[in-house]
Amino acid sequence: MWNLFASRPTELIDPAETLVGRPNPLPLVKTHAVLGNDMTAEPETGQSLVVVAMGCYWGAEKTFWKLDGVVTTAVGFAGGQTPNPTYRESCGGRTNHAESVRIVFDTTKISLKDVLTKFWESHDPTQVMRQGNDVGTEYRSAIFVRNEADLVVAVQTRDDYQQRLSAAGYGAIATEIRIEKAFYFAETEHQQYLHKNPNGYCGLGGTGVTCYS
Repeated sequence: MWNLFASRPTELIDPAETLVGRPNPLPLVKTHAVLGNDMTAEPETGQSLVVVAMGCYWGAEKTFWKLDGVVTTAVGFAGGQTPNPTYRESCGGRTNHAESVRIVFDTTKISLKDVLTKFWESHDPTQVMRQGNDVGTEYRSAIFVRNEADLVVAVQTRDDYQQRLSAAGYGAIATEIRIEKAFYFAETEHQQYLHKNPNGYCGLGGTGVTCYS
């Protein structure tokens, strides 16, 4: 088993030095173990998609599949260069990917702003290349959106939350926010991990600062 607390790189490497990866996706059981739908499906009419990174993706995914209005979730890798990496490759710090959660949500039931409220409140975005005991570039905080309109929303939520964090004595938010369409699904064993392993590791923890009064 991979050592969760082994020393990991805390700086992104030159993209030219990242692992080559593979052209085809890793084998995957596509049915969501909790919600029962196809977790790889693209958003339908009235749905939208955002990818977030907030530390270990096991606990992060559970946070969102429980959220009313979320259609499906999946864990994987985003923000780096290596196509279709394995979990171990990403943990080695040579892909530049962050452990991420892909979230498809029903925009008639929940907004992107509401999804990101859960994101901000569920981890400490002021930590750099880490979340708690999980240290390394794959544990960085990030929001990856698909279009300019969603980018505007994401940046605005960051700026709003920064004000509340600053008032509570926290430093600057380190969250990476950008348009990024590439997402690589992790192996089946990592999907809905805390449903399959109820006593499994979860290092997720917020600041206690809410986005709104």
